[in-house]
Amino acid sequence: MHEPEFNDLSDDSDYAASQQQGLGGSVFGGDPGMTSGFNEHEASEVVYSKDNVTIHPTQYGSERISGRLRLVKQGESVFMTWVPYKPYPDGPDHLGQSSNSGLSEKDRNLYTIAPVPLSEVCSIRRHTPTLSWPYMIVILSSGLAFPPLYFYSGGLREFLATLKQHVHVVRSADDANVFLVNNFQDPLQRSLSSLALPMALSVANGAPSENLSSSVPLFENSERLNGTKYYTSPNISEYSGRRKHKSHDPARDLSLQVLEKFSLVTKFARETTSHIFRENQGNSFDASEKKQQKQSPALTPTISKPSEEQSHSNDAVVEPDPLELDKSSLVWGKPRQPPMNFEEWAAFLDSEGRIMDSKILRKRIFYGGVEFSLRKEVWKFLLGYHTYESTDAEREYLASVKKSEYEIIKSQWQSISPAQAKRFTKFRERKGLIEKDVVRTDRSISYFDGDDNPNVALLHDILLTYSFYNFDLGYCQGMSDLLSPILFVMEDESEAFWCFVALMERLGPNFNRDQNGMHSQLFALSKLVELLDAPLHNYLKQADCLNYFFCFRWILIQFKREFEYERIMRLWEVLWTHYLSEHFHLYICVAILKKYRNKIMGEQMDFDTLLKFINELSGKIDLDRIIKDAEALCICAGEHGAACIPPGTPPSLPIESDSGLYSQPDDL
Repeated sequence: MHEPEFNDLSDDSDYAASQQQGLGGSVFGGDPGMTSGFNEHEASEVVYSKDNVTIHPTQYGSERISGRLRLVKQGESVFMTWVPYKPYPDGPDHLGQSSNSGLSEKDRNLYTIAPVPLSEVCSIRRHTPTLSWPYMIVILSSGLAFPPLYFYSGGLREFLATLKQHVHVVRSADDANVFLVNNFQDPLQRSLSSLALPMALSVANGAPSENLSSSVPLFENSERLNGTKYYTSPNISEYSGRRKHKSHDPARDLSLQVLEKFSLVTKFARETTSHIFRENQGNSFDASEKKQQKQSPALTPTISKPSEEQSHSNDAVVEPDPLELDKSSLVWGKPRQPPMNFEEWAAFLDSEGRIMDSKILRKRIFYGGVEFSLRKEVWKFLLGYHTYESTDAEREYLASVKKSEYEIIKSQWQSISPAQAKRFTKFRERKGLIEKDVVRTDRSISYFDGDDNPNVALLHDILLTYSFYNFDLGYCQGMSDLLSPILFVMEDESEAFWCFVALMERLGPNFNRDQNGMHSQLFALSKLVELLDAPLHNYLKQADCLNYFFCFRWILIQFKREFEYERIMRLWEVLWTHYLSEHFHLYICVAILKKYRNKIMGEQMDFDTLLKFINELSGKIDLDRIIKDAEALCICAGEHGAACIPPGTPPSLPIESDSGLYSQPDDL
């Protein structure tokens, strides 16, 4: 029997390393700046242990990673930990499937949930589907969540029972499946209401938004682990001082490695004309910062005078941006180019219409976009509706096939009689939501302006058809924002529908009711900010804004409300290329935050003030500059930036594959 060896973690070096690293040794751990309080050298007692608890790193059920879930008591504290099994090459797991067979040691350590104190757990949402395996989602006090933990061999009820023996757990009054470990108010609903997306995540199934918000209760109290007050200090230096007591700080090491990487690319500075994160006036460096720079020969920034903004910030001390150096010191994002024209586009096609070099094409679009007249053709490739290897004849045939398929799906709701509709609650609710949303979507654009506009009717029909095509997801507020530019460009109902389907293949998790798609992106964003601007990250932690809900709208609808119509189409083209990263939208978020970091930190914005400020940036952001800044951040973060983003985090758009999103004509 190999099973004991498969499950035994006592001799696991990665498990021991995760104990030493605390919360910082895993993508799903907590903040590296805050120790979990777990000491492997102290005596501890395992009060709960369950094997075959599984996570799914992607949307596909066949891809899963199994491990052991434990509750460990040490002194007066109880910790939760989950460690993946070692890959076992000679046999399957408990369910007869080799779930961890392809898992590398690096990824295995990446997925490990190092010991998390239950005092940092805010709530647990339990899911017990009738025809599937039970699972739970553990949400931390920061508002971020671990991936769903599936109990393939049972044990969820016992886990909750054990939990109640060691911490105070109450069932939510709004949702019987939500167990509140600490019952505080949740800023998420404030965020959504301020974003003009009051039910952005609720599926049109009659569930009120209150039930949604109750699944993410958050701390608004300064009390934290073991009674220590982490967020009540009036300035950042007190928090930073606590971090200095750590003998090893992984976050600091990563930041230093990123800064060292900056110094290696100075030879490319001549190619650029722009300076990343250039404020109206430069930042000042305090004495401690000067001393640190003298100790680092790789960094020689120019010291500038304090800016006017800093001198009128209620004497708040703003730590300098570690990446804001003299413009001649580093490589920054390359200048933007003119949009690709028809002649350039034609040069990428062979005699039968195939794209000869998709990588060079995507690079060209990344740096300049395409002219409007070409978008109808080019967007189909970027979205995955057409493969780069397809010919003109194949694409023409595919269009006719997909048009017929669209009409079949559309007829499903068109054939519903009034008598049927009375007995079809979900159909009525979704149809009602869509009708309300489309009449207020981009009505300032002439294409959708005016009463009885046929294009508004097309918007309605496509969204309702999609709710039948993807009945599980249905319709959620915000989808009309994503469809509008696509319909505007395609000017064809069927093609707009299938391009929208391709878009939702990756953005769909943004609208899942369990919020896991949004949480994973907000979690990744917090780690990127910590890597690329530690002082800003520390300030947001001090201000209790580490949930990053103020960036919720940016990610949910891909900055649709932040730029004018033409500019958002240009930005989407950049994101869809996947030229530097499939998560480039997160680097856009970081670039915007860094641009306004002095104002945010100087005025000591709290969550509500920051949310209002972020919303008021709409229409005021320089897109070309932000793209260049995000490019520089992405390049300089490199593999450390990629490591900040948990595998399975929803990317901007579908990843290019050999087969494309749809079958080729000979397979239809």
